[in-house]
Amino acid sequence: MGLFDLIKKNTGPETTTPKTLNTETALMTLEDVVAPSAVNVQPRSINISGTNARVFFAVSYPRYLNDGWLEPILNLEREMDISIMIHPIDTAETLKKFQKKVAEVQSQINIRAEQGLVRDPQLEAAYRNLEDLRDKLMQAEEKLFNTGLYIAIYGTDEAELNKTEAEIKGILDSRLVYIKPALFQQEQGFKSIIPTMTDELLVHSKFNSSPLSSFFPFTSFDLTSDNGILYGINRHNSSLILFDRFQLTNYNSVTFATSGAGKSYTTKLEILRSLMFGAEVIVIDPEREYEYLAEATGGRFFNISLSSSHHINPFDLPLPQKDESPEDVLRSHIIELIGLFRLMLGGLAPEEETVIDQALHEVYALKDISGDVDFSQLEPPLLTDFEMVLAGMEGSASLISRLQKYTSGTWSGFMNQPTNVDVNQKFVVFSLRDMEDELKTIAMYIITNHIWSAIRRRLQKRLLVIDEAWWMMKSEDTASFLFSLAKRGRKYYLGLSTITQDVSDFLRSPYGVPMITNSSLQLLMKQSPTSIDTIQQTFNLTDEEKMLLLESSVGEGIFFAGLKHVAIKVIASYTEDQIITSDPSQILQIRNARAELEAAEGSA
Repeated sequence: MGLFDLIKKNTGPETTTPKTLNTETALMTLEDVVAPSAVNVQPRSINISGTNARVFFAVSYPRYLNDGWLEPILNLEREMDISIMIHPIDTAETLKKFQKKVAEVQSQINIRAEQGLVRDPQLEAAYRNLEDLRDKLMQAEEKLFNTGLYIAIYGTDEAELNKTEAEIKGILDSRLVYIKPALFQQEQGFKSIIPTMTDELLVHSKFNSSPLSSFFPFTSFDLTSDNGILYGINRHNSSLILFDRFQLTNYNSVTFATSGAGKSYTTKLEILRSLMFGAEVIVIDPEREYEYLAEATGGRFFNISLSSSHHINPFDLPLPQKDESPEDVLRSHIIELIGLFRLMLGGLAPEEETVIDQALHEVYALKDISGDVDFSQLEPPLLTDFEMVLAGMEGSASLISRLQKYTSGTWSGFMNQPTNVDVNQKFVVFSLRDMEDELKTIAMYIITNHIWSAIRRRLQKRLLVIDEAWWMMKSEDTASFLFSLAKRGRKYYLGLSTITQDVSDFLRSPYGVPMITNSSLQLLMKQSPTSIDTIQQTFNLTDEEKMLLLESSVGEGIFFAGLKHVAIKVIASYTEDQIITSDPSQILQIRNARAELEAAEGSA
């Protein structure tokens, strides 16, 4: 029994109501459950329980159909249903008709030739196509089908239906596909649309297999995988954007957005969901935005500043892995330290680099650390030890005078102490908000180097988040180190997530574009007019996508995964929102509520 078999019909402009079900004499059936409460059938539309619908059928197609020609219709942000009815045609009967048709066309060509008329290219093309198709049908390479394409659109009123109709017709007309409304057949059309396997319109066009294949699959801007975390909602068709970055070619991501566009909110949401899937997360936080998230998830929060009790010794050596020799590890770390001193001392002359290289080898030898011994249990030197060795070397006066502010001067509180932070936790946040701006780049370099050493000690699925990464892209040494993390992280099961609002500084670095190309996931959120042209050129965006980024609301943007990208809207549950929000008004409300709760508990 069909859907409308349950509906009592009247004549004229039809208004119908479902049959009354006598529960004392009969059981409710599936048809009773799915049947609408009322249906009003008009010549050009049908109203189902208060929702207006209009059904169309395709009447004409072009000579050639390109793959994906239905794609723009399927991805319209409109509510619609599309049904394709395919009825196989008996090949034997078709071949008999083909023989007659081929003879007719050939006869017309011969008559024109006998009359001395100019040849007709259209007739000759038709003859070749018929011959080619007949051969393929005889060899079972092709089959013929009667095909009906039906489209149903929905709206709250006639004006909305007319607007959607104009959009669809405009798109299809440009592809030489013409549709008409099912005039006085809206009921039959709607029955042909709903998934009951019935074709009551019977408006068909004949297609062989090749052009018919262009109808399929229903290509759509879906961007999802079978598992992973939810990044957001696809704004094209409201599908879910699900991805596991650790199953892609590399595990890195980049995020570009203006201030207040929701980049930190989106990142914190990914962190929260990644933690639930067993990943360890480490964050370098320039603005102390992740403190509450660390508290709520039982993580560790380290406030790095000149007066902080948390310290990292840049002379700490990573433990050699099974496939590494201590000599290679020591040499590699000394090269990284030279980069650090180049950053700390405002650049180094070639002869100064040579002096520092010699001093580094000597200060490690002072602690019995060399490439020939197991130094895993040996105490590493401090910056003051390095200064002492440097003082005994010729040509080091300028270096010592520049180094003193880090050993005994104003900036001596952070790096001239033994390391007392442990990053082997489920969730770790390093906040740099209270660090002086002149030292932020240096501190980020030291912290990421320490994190990298810890990562190499133990293989574990990890996510390293560097917020405001443009700080590290300002210097070639820090940018180079960040790029090396992006390239080498996959070997150690590490995903690097870089976030920045200063797109110009990030892309100005020679490592900016390589960082993007070495990131499987890319997220662009609301952009400023001053940087949008650079973004458009870097990501090959269309003008429509450019306008989308300029007009995006908070939490909206474009999500890239490989060569595909979709418009995204980031969503969070109420509980997630309370944990990750960066809105000052919300944070104030949450703090006031917590204070009131603590006061009430204290009085009780």
